[in-house]
Amino acid sequence: MTSITKQIVEMLDMLPESEQQLACELLKRLVLAWDPDFSKMTPSELERLQQVKAELEESGTINHQFIEWN
Repeated sequence: MTSITKQIVEMLDMLPESEQQLACELLKRLVLAWDPDFSKMTPSELERLQQVKAELEESGTINHQFIEWN
């Protein structure tokens, strides 16, 4: 978790529950405006994808640690 994320969580935790719900809805709208079809990758997702790609190119198989089993 980044320091900004921690700071946001701490600020949200100070709010009353009704205001937390409002902030959550605002955050949902911001995320949807930024990526309406959830196709953009976060830096950590991109890094993971590059690791899997390198593993596949090197060995021809994907290590089970890269598979999300859920």
